[in-house]
Formats: sequence, C-alpha cells, structure tokens
Amino acid sequence: QVQLVESGGGLVQPGGSLRLSCAASGNILRINDMGWYRQAPGKQRELVATITSGGSTNYAESVKGRFTISRDNAKNTVYLQMNLLKPEDTAVYYCNAIINSGTTYYPRAYWGQGTQVTVSS
Repeated sequence: QVQLVESGGGLVQPGGSLRLSCAASGNILRINDMGWYRQAPGKQRELVATITSGGSTNYAESVKGRFTISRDNAKNTVYLQMNLLKPEDTAVYYCNAIINSGTTYYPRAYWGQGTQVTVSS
C-alpha cells in the first residue's frame, strides 16, 4: 500500500507565500516523476509543476517565476514553494507521484488527498 500525505495549505494574503509538502510512504520500490496539480471550484484539475527523479522541472505558464518545485529523494518527499501568491491561485492542491511499488509490475500514479490553498485579503 502506498500513500501520499500533503501538508502546508492554508489562508494567505495576496503577495504572500506558502510551502506545500507531500510525503510518500508504504511499499515503495522507486519514485519516478512527482508533481503538483490544482483544482479550483468549477474548473478542471490542472498541472502546476512536475519534477523528474533526476531533478528536471516543468511549470505551468501561470506559475513560472513564482512557484518552485523540489524533492528530497531520501525522504520520498516533494515540495512546492509558492511565492507572490494571487487570488487566482486559490484551489485544492493535489500531490501526484508515479511509483513502482512492491505490489504491481508496472508503475502507477498515486494521488494525495488534497490541501486547500486560499489567497484572499
């Protein structure tokens, strides 16, 4: 069984910062790509940022220059540092990881439970 547990969401004023964390645990053989997605009310879930096991990153245009994704492979954890937050960043943020576990032959995608980020004055 593999679990992703997120933390770090909350309420912040426009221009503020938050740092999200997501730790993977369980029967893990290898973690491949990790990433963050978000879903605002009435909208589809969208990619925010991804990072490969080697550290290569990819960002949505809307967050480039403001958000930074990183990971600690020794801790099976991915982070999202969010700076200069805007009201339009308000959403539920979900962690995603492509994991080879001890129970399946092929890697599969796992999702966290989501953490609410609200940017409002």
